[in-house]
Amino acid sequence: MMTSCGLLTAQNKPVPLKSIEVELEVRDHVATVVSTLNYENKEDKPLEAVFVFPLPGDAAVCHFSAKIGQTQIVAEVKEKQKAREEYDDALSSGQQAFLLEESDQSPDIFSLSVGSLPPGERASIRLEYVTELAVQADDGLRFCLPTVLNPRYQPQGSFSLSLLPRNLLIGGLSSVGLVPYSLSFSARVSSPRPISKVESNCSLDPLQYLNTDQTQATVKLAAGHKFDRDVELLIYYKDAHQPTAVVEAGQASAEPGSLMGDPVVMVSLYPEFSQSAMSSCGEFVFLMDRSGSMSNTRIRSARDTLLLLLKSLPMGCYFNIYSFGSRYEHIFPKSVEYSQQTMEEALKKVEQMEANLGGTEILEPLKYIYSQPCIPNQPRQLFVFTDGEVRNTKEVIDLVKKNSDSHRCFSFGIGEGASSALINGMANEGGGHAQFITGTDRMQAKAMQSLRFALQPTVVDISVTWDLPKEVSVTVLSPPITALFQGQRSLIYAQLSGQSSEAAEGCVTVKYSLAGHPSENQLHFSLRPAEDTGLTVHRLGARTLIRSLEMGEREHRGQQVGGVKEKVVHLSVQTGVSSSFTAFIAVNKDNSEVIQGPLVCRNVPTPSFKGLAAHCYEPTKSDSKKGLFPHMKKKLPVFWNSHKMPTKHYAASHMFVYEAAVHEHLSRDPLLQLVSLQEASGCWLLDPALATALGKTSKEVKKSKPEKGSNEVWATVLALIWLHAFKMDAKDEWELLAMKAASWLRAQNAPCVSECVDAGNVLLGSSVKKEALGL
Repeated sequence: MMTSCGLLTAQNKPVPLKSIEVELEVRDHVATVVSTLNYENKEDKPLEAVFVFPLPGDAAVCHFSAKIGQTQIVAEVKEKQKAREEYDDALSSGQQAFLLEESDQSPDIFSLSVGSLPPGERASIRLEYVTELAVQADDGLRFCLPTVLNPRYQPQGSFSLSLLPRNLLIGGLSSVGLVPYSLSFSARVSSPRPISKVESNCSLDPLQYLNTDQTQATVKLAAGHKFDRDVELLIYYKDAHQPTAVVEAGQASAEPGSLMGDPVVMVSLYPEFSQSAMSSCGEFVFLMDRSGSMSNTRIRSARDTLLLLLKSLPMGCYFNIYSFGSRYEHIFPKSVEYSQQTMEEALKKVEQMEANLGGTEILEPLKYIYSQPCIPNQPRQLFVFTDGEVRNTKEVIDLVKKNSDSHRCFSFGIGEGASSALINGMANEGGGHAQFITGTDRMQAKAMQSLRFALQPTVVDISVTWDLPKEVSVTVLSPPITALFQGQRSLIYAQLSGQSSEAAEGCVTVKYSLAGHPSENQLHFSLRPAEDTGLTVHRLGARTLIRSLEMGEREHRGQQVGGVKEKVVHLSVQTGVSSSFTAFIAVNKDNSEVIQGPLVCRNVPTPSFKGLAAHCYEPTKSDSKKGLFPHMKKKLPVFWNSHKMPTKHYAASHMFVYEAAVHEHLSRDPLLQLVSLQEASGCWLLDPALATALGKTSKEVKKSKPEKGSNEVWATVLALIWLHAFKMDAKDEWELLAMKAASWLRAQNAPCVSECVDAGNVLLGSSVKKEALGL
């Protein structure tokens, strides 16, 4: 039955959420985020508000409190079912209550229930979480405050999240209006290294340095921010990849010997090995999302990315391309050897790819790929591109982990709202690397960085050993390191038990073997605990251990695992860090006045498109059991447009219109025109299409060719000169295929290369040196 509910303009209902304040504190490569949500009930009845919102997938929620009037209530962490029952009991007895819980399906989705807010009352909710910052291709550290929670796609037969409100932490993507609540956002950054700059996809006030050595700074979101995208910060330090170790003192009130009572060390490692040690073999499997939400600029960018990837593969490797939506397709029945013929056949089919395969069923194509036998002496490298709108996140990650011994997984989250839990989880468990492509980011550059990682030989025999004073013992909280890449950070958390003098020093040694050559990296660090760190390292260490235990519990589900759930609950309660088995519960037991009257549910609104109206759907009991938050038995809205089509599908073609102007040039990009002409071997042919891409006529190109130079050598030299002279800003995208071209030229042993370079510079009006071309 469909009935009106929620906040509708036509009914002039007040909005329960009035404003959000976000304070970010970044210390080196770790962030603490404090969000304050301010509610006000202007109705004449007690109110219950349900608020569903995303957090970074690797975040650890560590504090939740509520202030009602002058009363401050700090939430406790309890086993999830007990917390739900306590919440329901509190509402039944007329008490004010708050419940914060992680989704059963994805660790980056949380639900906040604000219960029994009396008429005219205000409530201020304070939520705090800690998270690590990912290193980007240009050495920047990325922080993202998600504003969009896209509807996660539901496999057939399961409860649909589109029946939940598409509620947002801050706002949402809209071509018409804005959400009726405000945001303030400020950040404070500090590091042992100077801060070079802070950039954002949103307008910022100027960076304010707080000291002369520029190791501390503040920045704020500029006034007039539109709620149309994630708020993303990129923070740049000098010497960003320098290895570090931070020892954090334990909590004074906690029991010595416990995780919170002992010091915890966080080690950040950047092992160095030669980037020239590139592999010339491998099986490269590309899995591309072709669901409806990948339409327009996203699918065009995906096609361009596959073009660059295919042109950059080494001769002698194997490859295949899969695409998926509600069903999946493959270009070849099994991976084929890379050659001019197979590359051309693949590119013809890539050019025809459209976002027309329906939903986002990623699990089945992954199962099929993993069922294919690996090719001897060709290490499998899996590249997964998706906008991350899947519901069965944990099941997908578990499958990647199950097959982690047979491949490396490189994942790409495309667009606003991509699930960081899915993208990071696949890369972490698959021993690969995760990338996020938002706003005006070019997918090509980030894909090529991951290809460089994939071309690096697999690091084997990784070991980590600790050298500590004899009275100090170590308990490693992090799972074993399974992958090391040049320029990629590895974090290790460890609990230090026992006493040592303040002058004592510890040492951690990482050993590994690369291409048959053993390597060793050592880091010495002081055991003196850092002061005033707010237990951030402890909480991130606890989060790491909790996630590892949860993964083990899912992996052995149905078997006797020795009380893994009990261990997770105990650790979560002890450290105050969220888990899939616990929830934060706060009940105002000091309020002696019982709140009278039936509760009215008001769901926090999202931006709407023209012609949309909100209606309610009441899930059945079986639906509730399958849903994201099983305790919800309330009416939840599904949005429809004037054509009686669910908004999830109606809005898909409109959501990303704002990007179109930015990316419209991609299909006409001269760089991609030139790249598309390269042969699989690495050379270019001398034909009219090449002259056009270079901005010259065929007659000019042929006339300028040195007499002794072959057509292929001349064409390849011209292409390389043009790339180095006019496309250095996109070097990350073409560097690998240029290396392949230079390698082909060297193999020709052509005596006239220098003459061709000189003639090419004259023709193109450039001054590129032969050495710069790698010749």
